[in-house]
Amino acid sequence: MTEAEGRIEQGADGELRLAGVLDYRTGPALRDKGRALIRSSTTDPLRVDCSDVARSSSVGLSLLLAFTRDAMAQGREICIVGLSEEMQELATVSGLTEILALETDTQGEFR
Repeated sequence: MTEAEGRIEQGADGELRLAGVLDYRTGPALRDKGRALIRSSTTDPLRVDCSDVARSSSVGLSLLLAFTRDAMAQGREICIVGLSEEMQELATVSGLTEILALETDTQGEFR
């Protein structure tokens, strides 16, 4: 995978893993594939690991919001982990930390 490519895949444990660059070029395909993976996944809560995201514009947060809606529509919980500092700041500034189920450590810091 080159850094310019974004991808989403499901691990053996059912966790969804976002990787690469999340931007206007990669967003639509990631949205479609993510929706399909969420529909076929049986894990609850659904974990979305963002620790391999190289770069993200607001498209990355938009994807996470869409994935949250998809999971909720199925009556499932979602947990987002591994958000980069850049994405955490964007979520905070955008007021999305109250909407997105971001996993935090015992000190309240995002993981």
